[in-house]
Amino acid sequence: MLTERQLFILQILIDDYIRTAEAVGSRTISKRKEVTFSSATIRNELADLEDMGYIEKTHSSSGRVPSEKGYRFYVDNLLSPPVLSNNDVKDIHSLFAEKMVEVEKVIQQSAKILSELTQYTSIILGPEVFETKLRQVQIIPLSKETAVVILVADSGHVENQTITIPPSVSMSDIEKVVNIMNERLKDIPLVSLKSTMMQEMATVLKKHIENYNQVNTMLDNLFLYTNAEKVYYGGKTNILAQPEFKDVEKVRLLLNTFEQDDLMYNILRPEKKGIEVRIGQENDLEAMQECSIITADYFIEGKRMGSLALLGPTRMEYHRSMSLLGFLANDLTSTLTERYRSFKHW
Repeated sequence: MLTERQLFILQILIDDYIRTAEAVGSRTISKRKEVTFSSATIRNELADLEDMGYIEKTHSSSGRVPSEKGYRFYVDNLLSPPVLSNNDVKDIHSLFAEKMVEVEKVIQQSAKILSELTQYTSIILGPEVFETKLRQVQIIPLSKETAVVILVADSGHVENQTITIPPSVSMSDIEKVVNIMNERLKDIPLVSLKSTMMQEMATVLKKHIENYNQVNTMLDNLFLYTNAEKVYYGGKTNILAQPEFKDVEKVRLLLNTFEQDDLMYNILRPEKKGIEVRIGQENDLEAMQECSIITADYFIEGKRMGSLALLGPTRMEYHRSMSLLGFLANDLTSTLTERYRSFKHW
């Protein structure tokens, strides 16, 4: 059990190290105006905190730095209730005031603004395609040769893809295809659209579409969903600005990990609801064992749709980062829920 004085000194040391990235000594702590005890007392308390494993002595100076145990204690016990500045709140609200149509763009912009506000790498796991169902399909001709296929999911997620129209396929054929698809594919999970379209629509299309083979070729490349979730990044290279990551090999391993969407999905999906913080070796992947990852879920009508995450050094600014992540998750939940409800009334 730490004494009140030890708690006070530990919080000062961690706050200073987060801000400066420099080891903190007893002299630095004694200069703080709120500190009323001597340097000798501080040295003794620092020695005790080191013996208990909350701080470590560096090789380059007489100062100490927080250990992973110290950071964990700090996050769990010493952080005050989250409060964001008016500017942070304004920046996040401005993101959702733009009324972007596509959910993908909302999420991309969320990743971008989160990385800009924190100067860390932001990662957002997009709406889960396995649990998202088709709401409506539209095919809009762009010319005699091309059209855009628009797919709207029940979550408000929008996919679009340009296709080539074979010369023998008429606008009447396209209208019939749209009607059949909306009748047969509505409420089918997005990840199952391809197989359902080929298995259950073939007979109907043959019956109603004169140029069935050409239409089948036109539709053949649609709805190829391979991942359960999409991974969106903001500020991938922000980690390079952190003094802990001057080692090229460390950075290479981390950036290589970012390229593996399936791996990132497994790493970042929270194990429990609410804001979760994993520090250093609490992360199983070696490339991330000198990092901290903060994650939070976002929902649509109470159903988990994806996750937001911030990745930075173990020396990251936990208080502000957790506050921003939680606030953005709540705003994203509200925005996507509102959009989902509007689609339900189409």
